[in-house]
Parts: sequence; C-alpha cells; structure tokens
Amino acid sequence: MIYDNIVKLKERISAVCEKTGRNASSIAVIAVSKGRTVEEIEEVLRFGIRDIGENRIQEAQSKFAYFKSIKKGLIPKSWHFIGRLQTNKVKQAVGIFDLIHSVDSIRLAEAIDKEARAAGKIQDCLIQVNTSFEGTKSGVYPQDLIPFFLEADRLPNVKIRGLMTIAPVSSNPENIRGFFRDLAAWKEKLNVLKCRDDVLQIVSMGMSDDFEVAIEEGSTMVRIGRAIFSS
Repeated sequence: MIYDNIVKLKERISAVCEKTGRNASSIAVIAVSKGRTVEEIEEVLRFGIRDIGENRIQEAQSKFAYFKSIKKGLIPKSWHFIGRLQTNKVKQAVGIFDLIHSVDSIRLAEAIDKEARAAGKIQDCLIQVNTSFEGTKSGVYPQDLIPFFLEADRLPNVKIRGLMTIAPVSSNPENIRGFFRDLAAWKEKLNVLKCRDDVLQIVSMGMSDDFEVAIEEGSTMVRIGRAIFSS
C-alpha cells in the first residue's frame, strides 16, 4: 500500500512540476508519521522518502531513539517538527529535529536559541505565518512578519530558513490558492530586505489534499501524511 501511494504521489508531483516548468527534484516531501509505527516509517524510507515529520515531541523521541540505535539499514535523512511547539519542550525538540517548522513567537525563538546554544548547535527554523488570519491557527500575522523576522533572525543560534503556512480546510483547493500565493510572495519580500548574506529558500506549504495547488504557487516542501500512509 505505502509503495503504491508513494508511486502515485511522485507521479502527481512530477505532473504538476511539468505543468509549471519546475523540476520535481526541487520539491522536498516530508512524510508525516504522526501515529505511525517505526515499521511503517521503515517502509517509507525503503521506497525513497527520507525526510520524516512529527507533530508530538514524546512520540518523536521514541522513534528517534529507535532509528539512532540502528547500526545498519535505512535511517531518516532529516527530522522535521511540524506541530505546535511549547517552550517547555524546546530542549527535546532541539535534540531531535533538523528543522522546526512552527516558530510563531519571539519567546519561542529565544527559547530555541538558548537550547541550541547549550547544545552547540545552530537550529534551522521556519516562521509559521497565519496567512488566513484564522483565530484557531497559530502563526505570525502577515502585517507583523517583517519585524518578527528581523528580530528572530538576529538570534545567533537560530537560522531562519524560510516560511511555513497551513491553509484552511476546503473541499476545493482553488479556494485556498491565494493563501499559498501570499506565503511565496512574503518569502520574496523578506529576501528583498537583503539584511543577511544568504536568502530564504524554503516555502513549506501543502498537505495531502492541497499539495498540487501549493506547488503551483511556489511550495518547495510539502508535508504529506494520509496520501502516503492511508489506503
């Protein structure tokens, strides 16, 4: 099942990239393994997806420990935290994850910076942006993004690599296209500031129901759970 799902997913990504003149290899696929077993993750790794996303610290710790103990065989290339991160879980997150997608407050960014410094690590992060202005969603509101970015990007042990958003649930992906377009535009606006030597590269947007529209609008990283793991 997982093999067939991954084949279909890659075919769909290739089709939308061909349509938009993009290279399918430029789209990173994060397999969202919340609630999935290590055996299921191993199957995903075997079929070519090496980036694993988790929403919960405690669940991620046990999976990370399992793969760390493996001396041979496939292991994840990178671990991504994609859920809401509480400040009291930052130490554990910094110890596990290569990329934290959900930085949504300066307090959280400062906590990450502190723990990364203690660990001797530069922690890659994305700023979560609430492009839809939904009160039930986390994220920095667009009008606050520039000052937020400038402040977070000054933290020595935090590296802002790009932006992330979660679009509203909709039966028609066309209804949420504008939210994806806005995030890609904000990434370009921040790069125009030229306040750093390098530029933001990552636009993390698009999940199982809407990743094709997200890619059309500039996503470089899609977070896929159900379309990989479910029948």
